[in-house]
Order: sequence, then C-alpha cells, then structure tokens
Amino acid sequence: MERIASFSVDHRVLEPGVYVSRRDADPTAGCVTTTFDLRMTAPNREPVMDTSAVHALEHLGATFLRNDEEWKNRVIYFGPMGCRTGFYLVLFGDYESADVADLVLRLFTFAAEYEGDIPGASPEECGNYHDADLNQAHWWAKRYVAKTLSCLDEAHMAYQAFLDE
Repeated sequence: MERIASFSVDHRVLEPGVYVSRRDADPTAGCVTTTFDLRMTAPNREPVMDTSAVHALEHLGATFLRNDEEWKNRVIYFGPMGCRTGFYLVLFGDYESADVADLVLRLFTFAAEYEGDIPGASPEECGNYHDADLNQAHWWAKRYVAKTLSCLDEAHMAYQAFLDE
C-alpha cells in the first residue's frame, strides 16, 4: 500500500498552524475539495486535548461553520483528528490556508467566547452527550487563538518545513 501524504509530515517537528492537508478533485463532477489541518498542539511534544474538550469544540465548530453566511454552503466536514491534536476542516473548493485564516480565527474566537448550553449536546441530539466540557473547550480555543491564529505566518500555513523526505 502507498504511504498517505499526511504520514509524510514529520510529526516530531510539526507546529500548530493552519495547513492544507490535501486537495481532491473529481473530474466527473468538476469538483475540488480542500482538507485543512487545523493543528492546535505540537504533536508528541505537547499534551493532547481531552476527548471532552474535543467533543465540545466539535459541536461548537460545526454549529459556527454551518451558520456562517459566507462559508456554510462550502462546508463538508469539521471534526477531530484521532490523535486529538487538532481538527480537520473539509471544504468544497480549491483554497490555500490564507483563504481560510480569517474563518478559522472567527471560529475559534466564537468557541473561546461561547456561553450557554453546548449546541447539540442533549441525549436526543448526540450519542455521547455527557462527554463535553465547555470550560476545557474555552481554554483550548483561547490558546489556539492567542498562540497561533492571532500571529499566523507563512511558516505555519505550509507543510514544506515539516516534510519527512
């Protein structure tokens, strides 16, 4: 089997950022999708997020994105990485990290400041509604905004420096 592209990124040196993880084109549909790696922690060097923080951020992020007037019709998926170091954002269209930097900043600012019940966190709406922690979600979102998104530069929007070649 071929090694998938995301495993070519050296996770020993990867830093938090907003990266294009992959682009997929369907020539029969004339459609391109872009998958973004919204990396919130330095893999293997910083603690991973608890599942309850990830779960709360997933609900907040999906709600925000599906209600954003500019982007809601381009959102395919927003969800956590299995390693719990960030999220994937999949959009219809061919984009660069800079194209979505403002969207990602607004998303995590929303999550950092959100008050009230977590959207979709009831037994009728979620298969594991008990496992969501808004306080932890606030902490991680604030950290990502302050340490990464508010000072996002080219080096933290391109995998090139982190490729294991």
